[in-house]
Amino acid sequence: MSKVISKTQLIDVLSQWQSGQISVEKMQVWMIDNFEPDEFSIGKGEAEHTVEAMHIVMNEYELVDETKCLTSGAKLAIDFVNSTPDTFMAARSVFLRNGFKD
Repeated sequence: MSKVISKTQLIDVLSQWQSGQISVEKMQVWMIDNFEPDEFSIGKGEAEHTVEAMHIVMNEYELVDETKCLTSGAKLAIDFVNSTPDTFMAARSVFLRNGFKD
């Protein structure tokens, strides 16, 4: 049986990082430890666009060099995960373009 990662759990981790309760390293370790699509059910029961947003956010934070992570990107990631089908593409673009240092 796979472990379920909820939208709330993901937002909580991003919020903790944004507010300085956890370091970028701890946030990234959480992403690495919890993003294994074969072993984890990401966003089970959420709308398809929400599940896709969660996958994109977790994958980006899992792979990126932590020095490129901007804490302001946490809000963009949360906004993306909370997007609607109508705002999904715009929120995705803003997160990917502005969430990280070049």
